[in-house]
Amino acid sequence: MENNFEHIYFIGIGGISMSGLAELMLDEGCKVSGSDKNNSHIVKKLENMGVKIYLEHNEKNITNDIDLVVYTSAISNDNPELLKAQELNLNLMDRAEFLGHVMKNYSHSICVSGTHGKTTTTGMLSSILIETNLEPTIFLGGEMDSIGGNLKRGSNNLLLTEACEYKRNFLKFNPTMELILNIDEDHLDYYKDINDIENAFLEYANKLPENGFLIVNVENAELFNNVKCNVITFGQKDNADFYATSIKYFPSPSFTLMHKGEKVVDIELQVFGEHNILNSIAASAACTMLNIEPDVIKRGLNNFKGTHRRYEFRGNYEGAVLIDDYAHHPAEMKSTLHTAKTYSRGKIITIFQPHTYSRTISLLDEFADALKLSDETILLDIYAAREKDNGIVNSKDLLNKMKEVNAKGVYAESFEEAAKFLKGLIEEGDTVITMGAGNVNEVMDLLK
Repeated sequence: MENNFEHIYFIGIGGISMSGLAELMLDEGCKVSGSDKNNSHIVKKLENMGVKIYLEHNEKNITNDIDLVVYTSAISNDNPELLKAQELNLNLMDRAEFLGHVMKNYSHSICVSGTHGKTTTTGMLSSILIETNLEPTIFLGGEMDSIGGNLKRGSNNLLLTEACEYKRNFLKFNPTMELILNIDEDHLDYYKDINDIENAFLEYANKLPENGFLIVNVENAELFNNVKCNVITFGQKDNADFYATSIKYFPSPSFTLMHKGEKVVDIELQVFGEHNILNSIAASAACTMLNIEPDVIKRGLNNFKGTHRRYEFRGNYEGAVLIDDYAHHPAEMKSTLHTAKTYSRGKIITIFQPHTYSRTISLLDEFADALKLSDETILLDIYAAREKDNGIVNSKDLLNKMKEVNAKGVYAESFEEAAKFLKGLIEEGDTVITMGAGNVNEVMDLLK
C-alpha cells in the first residue's frame, strides 16, 4: 500500500477503529505509537505486537520524529498532545480522514452506514466475504472471533468498513458501494435535526461513482431518488428489490431471500431478532451485486455467530440468561428488548447506562418509551464518552420520565449497587441485559 509516513502516532489508540488502523499500519512496516486514557485488552494486544503506548495524554509523548498524528473525534481541541503536534507543525489527520486516505489504496471499498446495525451488518458481510476468493481487508467496529478481532488484512482489491455519520465523518471516505441501513435522529449534539441528518446521508450517497451501488433501506429510498449511481432497495416486504418471505423465528430465524419476485436462496441465521433478518437482507443484496453465488451467501450468513457486545450471550446466573448489548439509541433498544421478549421465559431485567448527555436530553421521551418494554430497569449514571457533564441532565431525569409512562425502574449509584439490586430481582427463566455503549458490561463481572 502506498504510504509516505514512517512513524505514525495515534491519540486514542485503544478505540476500536483506531486500533485497527494502527495494526494495519504496523503490518505495513510503519513505526506505530500512541496513547490512551484506559488500559484494555486491545491496548495490551497492540503492545504485544511492539506498539509503544502511553496510558496518558501528555505533550512529552509527541516528538519531532513523528511523521503523522492521527486523532479521534473524541479528542478535545485542548488535548495536550494535539496542541504539541500543532506546535511542532506535524502532519495531522482525524481518524475518518486517515481512513479515507487508506481507502484510496483499494480498488473497491464497501462502506456500511446507518444510525444503527452497522457492526452486525459489517460482520455478516465479513462472514460471507471470507468464504470467497476476494481476499477482503476488513475494518470492524467491534470484535468477531472468526476474523480474530476487529481487523482482517487482505489484498488491496477490496476494503470493507463501517462509516459513521457523526460530524459528517463518512464524507471523508471514497466508497464504490454503500449500504445505508436506516436513518434516525441521533448525534444531536452535532446535527440540528432529522433534516440535517438526511442531508448528510444524501451528500454521502452522492459521493458514489455512477457505476457504484447504493444498497438502501426501502423506508428511506425516496431520499435518494435523484442520485446517479445504481440504487438497490432492501426491506421485509415486496415493495423492495430484496426482501424476505416465509419468515420463522423458532428454533432459529430463517427466511426465503427474494429478489424482484424471484427466489434467491433459503437463509438460516444463528443471531436472533427481527432487525437481524433485515441486516442479513442488506448484506445479501450487497453480495449479490458483487456476483457472489447464493449458496456462498447462505453459508456465510449461517456461519455468522455475531460480534461481541451485540446481543452477546454472557452465560447464566441463578437460572437467568445473561445478555450484553451495545444498544444506546431508543430504536436499537426497542429491537433488542423485542428480541428478548420473543425468547425469554421470564422477566426482562435491563441494566441501562445512557450514553452521552446530549443524546440523553435530546431523546429523553424516546428512551423512557423504549424502556417500557423492560419489566424491570436499573439505571446507571450517564456515560460521558467525549462530553463533559454540564449539569443539564442525569439518569434520575430519565427515571422520572419513565415513571410518567409507567415504566418500572430504579437508579443505582454504582455498578456494585446495580449488581445488588439485580441479585434481588433475578428469578429462574429471566433474561438480564446489560445495555449501552459504555462500560455497563462490567456489571456482569460482579455477579458472583
